[in-house]
Amino acid sequence: MKSFLREVLITIILALVIFFGARAVFQTFVVLQSSMKPSFHEGERVLVNKAVYFFGEPKRGDVVIFKAPNGQQDDFIKRVIGLPGDSIEVKDRAVYVNGSKLKEPYIQNPPGYTLAKREVPKDSYFVLGDNRNISNDSHNGWFLPRENIIGKAWLITWPPTDWEVVPDYPLGEQLATKTTGQARAKEG
Repeated sequence: MKSFLREVLITIILALVIFFGARAVFQTFVVLQSSMKPSFHEGERVLVNKAVYFFGEPKRGDVVIFKAPNGQQDDFIKRVIGLPGDSIEVKDRAVYVNGSKLKEPYIQNPPGYTLAKREVPKDSYFVLGDNRNISNDSHNGWFLPRENIIGKAWLITWPPTDWEVVPDYPLGEQLATKTTGQARAKEG
């Protein structure tokens, strides 16, 4: 009998450790608005990896979940466009990072607004919704502080017909390509 109770107690303790460990690493987020269309739709559930940024910083193109700015209640989901120290500009219906025009196959429509060049502050990020023209995002004058980031969108889990790993669009490669191309042009 003692052996049986001991095994049950060990099983319960292991289940609790696994449960709370998983909660520390993963969280489910419900998309409440249409600011990330066509990538995410209202009502979808997204599994968020909260541990990924323990080991590194967000990258351009990452879709992040974060505490909403200005004391708003619901968490936000947006795409990281600018890193600390980057210059961001929106003109001619396109986004420019450090002078390079981004190719953005994931957006609903090109931005119908302009944004004068500005630099992303230290420990902050410039984020935009994929549905640029209706999104409450950094083009409205705020930056995302690093400490407000909850995690990276990893997997769409609901509804089952939409189940997929969140696509990765490494925007940093676009900037590296332009810089390399400029260096070659100067050499040749």
